[in-house]
Amino acid sequence: MTQEGSGPPAVTVRGLVKRYGDVTAVDGVDLDVRPGETFGFLGPNGAGKSTTINILCTLVKPTAGTAAVAGYDVRTQRDEVRRSIGLVFQESTVDNYLTAEQNLRFHADLYGVERAGLAARLDQVLEMVGLADRRRDLVEKFSGGMKRRLEIARGLLHAPQVLFLDEPTIGLDPVSRAGMWDYLAELRQREDITVFLTTHYLDEAEHCDRIAIINAGKIVALDTPAALKASIGADRVTIGTADDEAAMVALRDRFRLDPARHGGAITISVEGGEQFVPRLFAELGVPIRSVSVARPTLDDVFVAYTGHTITEADKFAGPGRMPMVGRR
Repeated sequence: MTQEGSGPPAVTVRGLVKRYGDVTAVDGVDLDVRPGETFGFLGPNGAGKSTTINILCTLVKPTAGTAAVAGYDVRTQRDEVRRSIGLVFQESTVDNYLTAEQNLRFHADLYGVERAGLAARLDQVLEMVGLADRRRDLVEKFSGGMKRRLEIARGLLHAPQVLFLDEPTIGLDPVSRAGMWDYLAELRQREDITVFLTTHYLDEAEHCDRIAIINAGKIVALDTPAALKASIGADRVTIGTADDEAAMVALRDRFRLDPARHGGAITISVEGGEQFVPRLFAELGVPIRSVSVARPTLDDVFVAYTGHTITEADKFAGPGRMPMVGRR
């Protein structure tokens, strides 16, 4: 459920460009992130997601364009931006040789968190991420999911206005990934905060209030997950018949559809798939052995806007395609 508030955008980006030599990592990005929303950047590896976050967090200077976070310019007000944000990197940056609480206290010292309220804030964030009973354990004993939760607690400790999460569940097993989203949902209930995250997991993007699909440094679509799926319209109806060749002809001639064959079945795209199925049985003229209806998914959306699946895009993104900067 959305927790969006009113007021000026939490993040504003106009014409943002970042080039590394001949490589354009971010290519004219425009976006506004509303206060209190969970905003997702969805795209394959090398699409420009992390570079954009690095710019917004003042770790990388843009080549062109403007960006502001919490009302502060990322070029000219870097200190104000940094005081207003929390950041969780792709790679773990907690100290394994300290306890969970020691990691948080060190962060509190760096951010100048007032000591008077620090003990209560430590209790609050550790409880929020389910680590209150492990606060005095060395982090080297933690699982990957526990370390990620500790990093989120650390990012929240100084009460930032915007929390940036760069691929927050990368490297986690499916159970830990699901648990992470439970904790983020809890965060939305307890903290007045805007969350800006990157992901290349389609199922994770469903948790966001709005998502921007980024491909080759450009935003190709931006809306709610539901609206993006609705934008490509048709449902996908898959049928198995007694005579696929005759069924293909009938679908073209009688229904004016463009069927395709995939894996021994016929697939057609129609609006209102469930309402179409009774007519299909009545008028096709070929015995139907099986039928299924699937509504558009974010994978369908990604294909519609980019021409390839996000998995295919990941395969072609070589390890050296984008410079990895600003990680620490």
